Amino acid sequence: LSVSSKVNIGNYYFSVTEKLGYGKAVVEFNAPLNEIINKYGKVPLPPYIKNENISEERYQTIYARVNGSAAAPTAGFHFTCKLIKELKKSGINFAKLRLDIGLDTFRPIVEDDVEEHVINNEYYSLSDSEAKKISQSMQNGGRIIAVGTTSTRVLETVFSKEGKISGDKGNTELYIYPGYKFKAIDAMITNFHLPYSTLLVMVSAFAGRENVIKAYEEAKKNNYRFFSFGDCMLIS
Repeated sequence: LSVSSKVNIGNYYFSVTEKLGYGKAVVEFNAPLNEIINKYGKVPLPPYIKNENISEERYQTIYARVNGSAAAPTAGFHFTCKLIKELKKSGINFAKLRLDIGLDTFRPIVEDDVEEHVINNEYYSLSDSEAKKISQSMQNGGRIIAVGTTSTRVLETVFSKEGKISGDKGNTELYIYPGYKFKAIDAMITNFHLPYSTLLVMVSAFAGRENVIKAYEEAKKNNYRFFSFGDCMLIS
C-alpha cells in the first residue's frame, strides 16, 4: 500500500499516512480502533498455524489481563490454575509484568550478522509493588525465573545500575544476542523457537549456542513439539 491509500473494512476504513519499512505503516481510522477490532478483529496467529478455528482462549495464557500484544507469550501456555496453586504451596512466589509483544516476534533475522538486525520497540510496564517482590527475592538469595523471552526482556530492561529491579514503564528496544551479560534473571522457561528468530538468538545468548543446538537435537530425536503449542524447557 502507498501513502494515502484507503482500505475499507465493512462500514469502516483506514488511510495510510506514513510508511515505516519492514512491512509497517502508520494508518488513520475513521472510528475508534477498539470498536473496529471488537467487530472484525481476529487473533493474529503465527504464520505456521494453519487452523484458523483456534479459539482466543486457547491462544492465550490464563493470567492475561490487558489488550495490546500482537502475539501471546507462549511459555505461559504451560501454566494452569492448578499448577500455579501447587507452585505457590511449594513456596514459589509470582510477580506480574506487562509487555506488548510486537510483530517482530514473527519477523526472521535476514542479516548475515545477527548484530545488524534491528528490533522495534515494545511497550512494557512493571509496577513498584511487583518490582519490590522481585528485588526482595533477589536480596534473600532467591532465584528469578522468567516465564518466556517476553518476561526476560522486561526484567533485563528494568534492572537498574544499583543492581536491583525497579518499577518502570516505557518502550524497550533491548535486543539480546550472544555476548549480552544477563543481570536480572537466573533461569528461563521457554518454548522451542523458529530458526532465524530473535527469540532463538536470545535463548542462545543465555544458554550458549552449542548447548541450545544439543537441546534442539535431543528434542527432535525424542519427538518433542516445537513452537507456540509445543513443549518447553527450563534453562538455568
